Amino acid sequence: MQIRKKPLVFSSLLFAGLLALAACVTINVYFPAAEAQEAAEEFVEKVLGDEAAAGSNPQSSVLPARRGFHPLDLLISPAAAQSADITIRTPAIQAIQDRMAARFRDSLQAHFDSGALGFGKDGRIVVRDATKIALKDRVGVNQAVADDNRDRDAVYREIAVANGHPEWEGQIRETFARQWIASARAGWWYQASDGAWKQK
Repeated sequence: MQIRKKPLVFSSLLFAGLLALAACVTINVYFPAAEAQEAAEEFVEKVLGDEAAAGSNPQSSVLPARRGFHPLDLLISPAAAQSADITIRTPAIQAIQDRMAARFRDSLQAHFDSGALGFGKDGRIVVRDATKIALKDRVGVNQAVADDNRDRDAVYREIAVANGHPEWEGQIRETFARQWIASARAGWWYQASDGAWKQK
């Protein structure tokens, strides 16, 4: 009489395959969208001041993307894979935030109020209508906008690096771009995703 060994061989191969897969698993830390949104809101509202914080809409916050079941969830829990947070409390980030808040208060706010400046769709400031800036002030305003955009680029990069994920810079920028618009006061201008200018 002949004994069938195929199920045993199959089970052994399956087990060996799962072990090999587990050995090759790289824990993928997903971008923590909700935490990034909270960090962006805190940062932006400090830069824009109390009036902006009062006018911001918490319902505009970005919700974290839902991720479906993945076979690797059997080996690594999604909670472990997603254990990431966003910090904006480093000396470098705080220094940039302080500069931006002072610049906004001293140089930029009046030009947002007049409609000369607007928030670009890329998380930067744009001179939307230079005719609303007095001729004698244009050089100074252009310099302030350039300085602020340099700080904006630096802070998006710094937040990603400070959190150990330089590859998140683009997602940090997108999150902040949405938050600048969400925190804008009534009457301020912003650029929609298609590039068109809209007034809040």
